[in-house]
Amino acid sequence: MFVAPDPGRLRLRNSARAVVGVGLAVAVAELCGLSLTASITGGLAALLALFTVTDASVRAQRVTTALLPAAGFPVLALATTLHGVPLARDAGFLAVVFCGVYARRWGPRGHALGIFAFMMFFVTQFLHALPSQLPELYTAVGLALLAAGAVRFLLWPIERRTPPAPAPPPLPGTGLARPTTRQAFQATAACAFALAIGQALSEDRWYWAVGTAWWIFVNTASRGETLVRGFRRVLGTVVGIAAGLLIAVPLHGAPGPTAALVAVCVFGIFYTAAPSYSWMMFFVTVMAGLLYGLLGVLHPGLLLLRFEETAVGALGAALAVALILPVTTHAANDAWIQRALHCVRASTAATHRRLAGDPGADPAPHAAELELLLARVRMALAPLVHPLSPLRARKARARQVLALLDTCAREVRGLVAVAADPQASHDARLAAACWRVEAAVEALTAPAGTPAALTAPAAHPAPAEPALAHLHGLEHALTALAAPLRTDPRAPLTVGA
Repeated sequence: MFVAPDPGRLRLRNSARAVVGVGLAVAVAELCGLSLTASITGGLAALLALFTVTDASVRAQRVTTALLPAAGFPVLALATTLHGVPLARDAGFLAVVFCGVYARRWGPRGHALGIFAFMMFFVTQFLHALPSQLPELYTAVGLALLAAGAVRFLLWPIERRTPPAPAPPPLPGTGLARPTTRQAFQATAACAFALAIGQALSEDRWYWAVGTAWWIFVNTASRGETLVRGFRRVLGTVVGIAAGLLIAVPLHGAPGPTAALVAVCVFGIFYTAAPSYSWMMFFVTVMAGLLYGLLGVLHPGLLLLRFEETAVGALGAALAVALILPVTTHAANDAWIQRALHCVRASTAATHRRLAGDPGADPAPHAAELELLLARVRMALAPLVHPLSPLRARKARARQVLALLDTCAREVRGLVAVAADPQASHDARLAAACWRVEAAVEALTAPAGTPAALTAPAAHPAPAEPALAHLHGLEHALTALAAPLRTDPRAPLTVGA
């Protein structure tokens, strides 16, 4: 995972910038004479600001960063005020969970504000903060957001040169079928289960179970995705605990080495978040152990409790997605695959218009959207291609779908390159080839039971025109997708169909 593709070294630069931003936030808090509790809170606020704010434009990112205190400060006040009233505190925490997940319907901004609000309640439990500490907590968070904003938007403005790709909109739905509404109920139920069982295990560290349940529901859409994410979280936590026993415990909270290792963990969290959730959780777990060492409460028994609470949270998430408004993996897969196929069709049509002389037609945005949708398809299919999946037929089918969609993306990228060439000619055969690609997409995305058969493409000699070669490649890939997409998912896959 550490050598996963990193175009433009974007992950590397983001990770290094995060270390600078979090380090600056903590340094400012320390120079202002704030307590260790406030410094840790400020460091977490900076980390969240750099990690969760993912709006599609720099201006929108600035607005979201500026709005974080509006979501976090009231929650800090609520959490510290209710800290000594368990029943009210628990009810307040669950209300924050519901509202935080529900806010995702407002896109990246709602997503970031919801996470920030939840984590402000969480960190209050982690640090046992009291109402008397609110002024310095507010000061630390405010200074941290200023520091993170200065690093992100002034000192190292990566997004100005490389604008972030907009996230694909969530799957549609209304009422309880709307993903954000459904997940709000699921996450709240999972967190309620985690809270109850977690408190039975420990009256002081129960919040780890709630945090586990909450984070498992981030960026998941189906029952299978949630289960796989829970497994990866537990795996990363177990390995992180083992590392904590070897690294964090022997340090005994020594400030210098601990600060250096926390910086390494911050880098690791950002660098591994995209390619591997397990590795990200490894670094989160090691960092938590190091912070416990700074607070003077770290011991091996605490790390064991951390594992138990994580397992409880993962179990709560699994029960919630299985019993409360469940969405099957197959339904989510089908929806994302259809969106990717429609994007292939849109890109092909835009390429045809561009080569026909329409200067306003541009396939590049459709190709960029296709890459994002394919990333979402890979996430949706992850439960089926997981090494522990016992469903061999579905695993083979999912792997073939991924391979063929990757082929489609490669051909679409080729079409974009051809369309960008002002010397590219318009071959009269392009219209027929584009029509065949569109017809293939229509057949693949037709509702179940609709008679929409795909015919095998005719053998064509290797065309001299590059656009035709890419269109023929698309046609063959789309035709091959009929076997895994239009047959019973449980039936054996016919290789070469």
